[in-house]
Amino acid sequence: MEKNCLNCNNVRKVVIIGAGFVGAASAFCIMQSGLFSEIVLIDSDKAKAEGEALDISHGVTFAKPTKIYAGDYDDIDNATLIIITAGANQKEGETRLDLVKKNISIFKSIMPEIKNRKFDGILLIVSNPVDILTTVALKLSGLSEKKVIGSGTVLDTARLKYELGNLLNVDSRSVHAFIIGEHGDSEIAVWSSANISGIPLKTFYKMREHCNYDEDMQKIADDVKNSAYKIIDKKHATYYGIAMSVKRICEAIVRDEKSIMPISSIMHGEYNIEGISLSMPAIVGKDGVETHVPIQLNKIETESLKHSANTLCDILVQNGIIIS
Repeated sequence: MEKNCLNCNNVRKVVIIGAGFVGAASAFCIMQSGLFSEIVLIDSDKAKAEGEALDISHGVTFAKPTKIYAGDYDDIDNATLIIITAGANQKEGETRLDLVKKNISIFKSIMPEIKNRKFDGILLIVSNPVDILTTVALKLSGLSEKKVIGSGTVLDTARLKYELGNLLNVDSRSVHAFIIGEHGDSEIAVWSSANISGIPLKTFYKMREHCNYDEDMQKIADDVKNSAYKIIDKKHATYYGIAMSVKRICEAIVRDEKSIMPISSIMHGEYNIEGISLSMPAIVGKDGVETHVPIQLNKIETESLKHSANTLCDILVQNGIIIS
């Protein structure tokens, strides 16, 4: 019988591998949340990890008691969650897929370290390209596929809800819609099942007396897809939005919320997609992914999803990753 990671491990301990912009911002968000009593930062630059841990520690007085320190791979044994943010940063003009070779190489050095310890918790991949690296992590870590997940399109979906909320002048938390597929250029905004508190999106759009539905939805989809490029162009990196997404995923796991979110996890025949990790709605709780949640897709969205999957498959094969 598979061990329950929250019973076997220290539910209050999280390890973040990578103390760059995303890793440090994630540690800061997690510290503020009070979800964990122990946060370990691991980085190839030990001094960087020590500096970030010290800086964040000085804010603990204003939050909840939390031990934050720079550690090494021996500190992962009894953690309930490892978050991997390590990897090359996406630069101006680069797509997430351009990072593949560099970050697969980095993962090939990290995963044996995890595999050689007694870690049996949940592995959350945040590094880009997240869907490809989630597949790589699954194959190299030896962990159960339910315990290896990626941050997927959780942030893209938040951006979509934000843009729709602004357009329709409604609380974005009342917007129910998903970005699915690749966290990247082939991502898909699922308009066919989008709704505002149960009211179909198109109906609510007309209720708000807008009149250019197709044009407005295309603009929003493009804005969401290009958000990271725009931010990188202006400030050279993105980290606050993804850090808040990481914190939200951690909440679902630690509190066993059974929340539905579009994380990246392995596909087994859904929409005829097999053997790769893709960002799709799934129930997330203390054991990682419980199950995928089928959502209504029209013909165009289904074909776009298959195209997104094929794009990722081609990249994996080109980099010597066997699809099974």
